[in-house]
Amino acid sequence: MAFFNKTINLVARFIKWTVVIVIWGVLISALAVVYFAWDLPSIDGLSSTSAKMRRPGVIITDAEGGRLASYGDLYGSLLDVKELPLHLVQAVVAIEDQRFFRHRGFDGRGLIRAMTVNLRKGRFVQGGSTLTQQLAKNLFLTPERTIDRKIKELILAFWLEHNFTKEDLLSIYLNRVYLGSGTYGVEAASQRYFGISARDLDVYQSAILAGLLKAPSRLNPAYNLEAAIGRANIVLSKMVEQGLLPNSFVDKLNIKTVSQGFVLNNQKHLSKDMERSEYSRRYFADWVLDSAVAIASNRSSDLTVYTTLSPHLQRLAYKVIKQIDIESQVALVAMTPQGRVCAMIGGRNYKKSQFNRATQAYRQPGSAFKPIVYLPAVEAGMKPDTIVLDAPITVDGWSPRNFSGRFYGKVSLLDAVARSINSTAVRVAEDIGRDNILKAARRLGITSELTSHPSLSLGTGEVTLLELTAAYAVFANGGRAVLPYGLVEVRSGEQRLYHRRKLSSHQVINSKYVDVMETLLRAVIQKGTGRAANFGYMAAGKSGTSQQSRDAWFIGYTDKLVTGVWLGNDNNSPMKQKRGRSITGGGIPAEIWKTFMSAAHEALPLTCK
Repeated sequence: MAFFNKTINLVARFIKWTVVIVIWGVLISALAVVYFAWDLPSIDGLSSTSAKMRRPGVIITDAEGGRLASYGDLYGSLLDVKELPLHLVQAVVAIEDQRFFRHRGFDGRGLIRAMTVNLRKGRFVQGGSTLTQQLAKNLFLTPERTIDRKIKELILAFWLEHNFTKEDLLSIYLNRVYLGSGTYGVEAASQRYFGISARDLDVYQSAILAGLLKAPSRLNPAYNLEAAIGRANIVLSKMVEQGLLPNSFVDKLNIKTVSQGFVLNNQKHLSKDMERSEYSRRYFADWVLDSAVAIASNRSSDLTVYTTLSPHLQRLAYKVIKQIDIESQVALVAMTPQGRVCAMIGGRNYKKSQFNRATQAYRQPGSAFKPIVYLPAVEAGMKPDTIVLDAPITVDGWSPRNFSGRFYGKVSLLDAVARSINSTAVRVAEDIGRDNILKAARRLGITSELTSHPSLSLGTGEVTLLELTAAYAVFANGGRAVLPYGLVEVRSGEQRLYHRRKLSSHQVINSKYVDVMETLLRAVIQKGTGRAANFGYMAAGKSGTSQQSRDAWFIGYTDKLVTGVWLGNDNNSPMKQKRGRSITGGGIPAEIWKTFMSAAHEALPLTCK
C-alpha cells in the first residue's frame, strides 16, 4: 500500500511539473514571439508591387525594338496564379518546396531532408526554407543569416499562411520574386528573356525561370545559357520524380535533347539578346538615359525608351574597332545627315571604363576643324580655284608650320584644303576674321567653348567627337542645322506616351556654299590627306591630327551617312608610333572610317533610316 501511494505521489508530481514546464514553455514562447514580433516590419500594401525603395525601371531599346540595356528595378504586370501555365507553377513548387500545398508555412520534413543532403555532400546544397518563408524574407526582411532573422521569418510565414490562401501566396511570390537582370516577377522575367508574356511560357521556359530562383545572376540565360539549361534539366527531372511530368518525357527528351529543345524554341530571341549584350552598346544607352531621365524626371512609373541605334551598324562598328592593333583609345559615331545616331563606340572596353569618349571627351580636332575655318571664307566669295598663299606667317609672335615641313607658294584653295596646309588656313582665318569663324562654329552646332586665338584655325580648341561629327552633317544635308539625337520616344510601362521627338530644322548655310564645301572636302579623299578613306563611293571628309599625335581624327560623309572617328590616349599623352610612322588622322582613323563606311553602305538604307 505504501508503495502504491508513493507511486501515485510520483506520478502526481511528474504531471504537476510537466504542466508547470508546459505552462512556462508556452509563456516563454509567447514572450519570445512578442519580443521578436514587436519590431516586425509593416505588412500594409502586400498585394502591391511597389516597393518603398524601388527604383523606377528603364528599358532602352534599339531601332528594331531589341533591348539595349535596362536600369533600375523592372516589374511586370500583376498576374494571378490562375492566369499562369500550370507547368510554371509546378516547376517552381517542384524545385523550391514540393510540400508547399501540405504544410502551414514551416516544413519540418523538408528541413530534415535538406540537412541530411547537406551533411552527406559535406557542403550547403539545399535550403530548408519553404516558399512562404522565402516570401516573408523577400518582402519584409534582410538577407542576413542570423537566428533573429530566421525566427522573424518563421513568425511572418505563419502569419502569411493564416491570412492568405495558397493560391494567393503563390501569386504574390511569383509577382515579386527576383529573377535576374533587374527583373522582379515572372512576367518581367519572361519578357526580358523570351520576349513573351508569362501566360505563354512552355515547359522548357518555365523550367528556366524556376531554375533561376537558386541563383538569379549566375544562372541568367542571357549571359550564361549553358548554366541556365543545366539547372532547367534538374527542374524537369524533379517534375518527373514527383509525377508532374510523365516518365516518357525524359525517356524521349534526355538532358541533351531537352537542352537542344530549349535552344531551338528560343534561339532567335536569346541569340539576339546575347549579341546585344556586347558592352559597346552601353555607351550609347548611358548617353540616351540622361535625356530620358530628364524628360521623365517627375515620373515614378517604369519607362520604355525607344532609340535610333541600329543593331547591325553597332555590331559592325564594334567589329571594326576590335580589329585595331593599337593600345590607344578609340571612339566612333555614325549618324544620318539629319542627326539620327545609328552607332556609337565610346571606348575600347566598357567594362574597364564607362567614360564615353564620343560624347564626354573634349579634345583638340586639329585640321578636322579647318572646314569650319574655310566656310565663312567661301561665304565671302572664295572658290575652289581661288589662289591662296602658302608661305611663312607670324601672328602675335606665333609662327605655324606645315606638317610636311615645306611651303608651296601660290596654291589653289582646293589644293590647300586637300593637302591640309596650315599656313594657308591661318592666313585665311586672319583675313576673314576669327570672330566669323567662331560664329560659323556656332551655326554648325559646336557648343564647346572656343577662344579667339590665332591657333584657333588649326583646331586647338577642344570639342567632342559627337558635336564635330554633327557639324559635318550640316554639309551632308544641304546646310540645315543638326542636333544629334538618339532618343525617339519615351513611354510608361503601360505604353502611355510621355515624349516623342519632333523633327524640325532650319537653314544655317546657303546650299550653294554647301556645294563648294563639298567640292573641297571630296578633294581630301580623292587626292589629299584622306586618300586612305576612299572606298569608291562619292564621299567627302577631313583628317585631323593634334600636336605630337595626341589626337587623330577622320570625319566624313556621303549622302546617306556621316561618321566620325577619333584615336587618342585618356591622359592626353602622344600616341606611340606604328611601324615607325606617326599616327595621324589620314592613317588609322581614315582606314577605320573606310572599312566601316564601305560595309555600312551595303546595308543602307534599311539599317539607319
